[in-house]
Amino acid sequence: MEKGVVFVVLVVLLASPWPASSQNQQNTFTVNPAAARNKAASSGAAGSFSEFITENVQHYVLSERKYASKAKALDAELSAAEGGAGGDEGRFKTVGDAVRAVPEKNKKRVILDIRPGTYKEKVLIPYTKPFITFVGNPKSPPTITWDDTAATRGKDGAPVGTVGSATVAVEADYFMASGVVFKKGGQAVALRVFGSKAALYNCTIDGGQDTLYDHKGLHYFKNCVIKGSVDFIFGFGRSLYEDCTVVSVTSQVAVLTAQQRSKSIADAIDTGFSFLRCRITGIGQIYLGRAWGDSSRVVYSYTTMGKEVVPVGWDGWNIQKPEHSGIYYGEYKCSGPGALSSKRIGWSLVLSDVQAKPFTGTHFVYGDSWILPPPKTT
Repeated sequence: MEKGVVFVVLVVLLASPWPASSQNQQNTFTVNPAAARNKAASSGAAGSFSEFITENVQHYVLSERKYASKAKALDAELSAAEGGAGGDEGRFKTVGDAVRAVPEKNKKRVILDIRPGTYKEKVLIPYTKPFITFVGNPKSPPTITWDDTAATRGKDGAPVGTVGSATVAVEADYFMASGVVFKKGGQAVALRVFGSKAALYNCTIDGGQDTLYDHKGLHYFKNCVIKGSVDFIFGFGRSLYEDCTVVSVTSQVAVLTAQQRSKSIADAIDTGFSFLRCRITGIGQIYLGRAWGDSSRVVYSYTTMGKEVVPVGWDGWNIQKPEHSGIYYGEYKCSGPGALSSKRIGWSLVLSDVQAKPFTGTHFVYGDSWILPPPKTT
C-alpha cells in the first residue's frame, strides 16, 4: 500500500425510500493511502436451456407491466438501509481496517471513499456486514491487489484453493462498488461475489485465469472492464453484464465464461449470465464460454465481438452429449467480425425477439427492487 493516512468519513443523511440521488445514501468512509441452433430449442432435454428461455419468457410476460412501470419500490431491507439520520468519521490506513470498523449486522448504507493509490491487501466483507459500498475516483481509481494464488498455502499448510485465493471476497448482501480496480496475480481470483444484490459500476477486474468468481446471487455489472484468460468469468450467479468490456489477455486460447448451475447451492438451479451491449476484444483465440458441468447457461445480446472470437463460439468441455444435457447457449443480434451465428456449434441458440427480451434489461436480475445508481462523494 502506498504511504499515507486513510481518512474515513461516516455520514448518515435523511433519505427517502427511493433516493432521487445516490448522494442521499447514508454512511461514508473515506479510504486514502496518500441452423442446428433451432433444433436445440425443441430438444426437450430436462432442465435444458430452451426450458430456461421458456420460463424466463413466461415470467417476463406476467411481470411486463411492472417492468415497464416507472414506479419503483425498494425491497424492505434496502429501503430501511437508505433512510435514517446521524453521523460519524474515522481514519484508516487500509481498506480492510475500514471494513472491520463497520458494525456487525449493519443495517445502514456505509460508503468507503477509497482515495487513489495501490492497496496491497486481502479484503473480506463477511456476510454479517451488508450495505457496504466502495467508491473510488474513476479518473484515478484505487487498486486493491494481492499475490495469493490457488496454490498458496494457508495457515493450516493446505492450499487455499480458488475460493481462498480472492483478493477481495464479498460474502455480504447489498454490496456496491464504483471506480475501483480489483487485481490479482497468477491463477487466482481478483474478486469473488457470494452475497446477493451486488452492483458494480465503472470497475476494472483484472487478472488471468479465474479472474471474477461470480459465485452466487443476483449481480449487476455496469460499464466494467473484465480482463483474463481461462474461465475468467465463472460461478453460479444470476448476473447481468451491461455495457461491459471483456478482454482476453492471453495470446493462446481464452475462455470468457464458465457458468454453472447446481442443486447444491441454493437458487443456483435458476441462474445464468446475460451480457447486454458488451464488447469482446483482446488477443489470441476467444471462446464465448465452456460448460462447467452439464447445465451451463449464458446469453449474449447486442454484443460486439472481435475477430478473435472463434467461429464455433462455444466449448462443451467434458460433456459427451451437450445437446441432451441442458448446456445450451444463446446469442441475439450481436455484431462484429466474431459474431458468426451461422457457424456456431450446433447446440447453441440464435434467440428470437420474444426469447431474448427477458435477458435484455435489469429485470433479468429482478433489479427494479434493488439496483441503485452509484453514490457520489466529495
